[in-house]
Amino acid sequence: MNFQKIRTLLGGYLFILPAFLFFIIFSAYPFFKVFQLSTTSWDGISPVAPFVGLDNFKDLLMDNPVFWHSMKNAFYVTFLALVVQNSLALLLAFLCDRDIRGGNVYRVIFYLPPVLSGIVVGLIWNWIYDGNYGLLNHFLTFIGLGNLTRAWLSDPQTALISVSVIHMWKGFGWGFVILLAGLQSIPRELYEAARVDGANSWIVFKRITAPLMIPVFILVSILTILGTMQIFDIIISTTGGGPGYHTEVPITRIVAMMIGSSKFGYACAMGVVFGLILLAISMIQIRVSKMMRQV
Repeated sequence: MNFQKIRTLLGGYLFILPAFLFFIIFSAYPFFKVFQLSTTSWDGISPVAPFVGLDNFKDLLMDNPVFWHSMKNAFYVTFLALVVQNSLALLLAFLCDRDIRGGNVYRVIFYLPPVLSGIVVGLIWNWIYDGNYGLLNHFLTFIGLGNLTRAWLSDPQTALISVSVIHMWKGFGWGFVILLAGLQSIPRELYEAARVDGANSWIVFKRITAPLMIPVFILVSILTILGTMQIFDIIISTTGGGPGYHTEVPITRIVAMMIGSSKFGYACAMGVVFGLILLAISMIQIRVSKMMRQV
């Protein structure tokens, strides 16, 4: 290898060095430290962290139904977000992609919920869902459905779906923006040519829009799944995981174990397992996306 090739190679490594160091300091080392703490029974205060090996993982996998119930809740909210939230985002993106009056105003309105603080959103919806003076109950009473009124966030039968509605309301704007950008990137000449050939709206969607939007659909789905699985601020500001454990999700369970019970080592083990689950989901999504692109 001559000097010029060595110089080019070293130059390339120097360009990626800052990103590599950033990854080591803020990603690799913290994960290693969390895994190290997950093998201890550290309480977060003591200078010594007693080593317990894999006992935390054994207890988590075999004798912690609350954590797995929180995983079930997270998957439930994620499923609703994938189906309802993204369908709503796609519908609104289609409407705004057309030259409708006030289209820019609608785009701003639809994008407002995602930029609001999750805590603020939770407080607003707490007032809407309140069992005594909430806006939702007043509306149901006004239209003659007073028998349906309840304390939505305190009722075990409605708490999780109520939180899911809040999350979908806050999150659909991100998907809306990405899907709208994808729709606007499709060359208009394709639509014009299809109309000249006599294609109806369904054929245009099936033959042009859907195939070209597959990468965008995949991106929105990945962001939705990873974002929803890590839902936290809305839960904390509305139900705190209650009533009971009916709205508990993995992040709130980890925080409760860490702060409420002072079991930092055990909470780290929960974080490692949850991180591996998210990694597995991401790998599956990447694999599925590659298969869909090849179809």
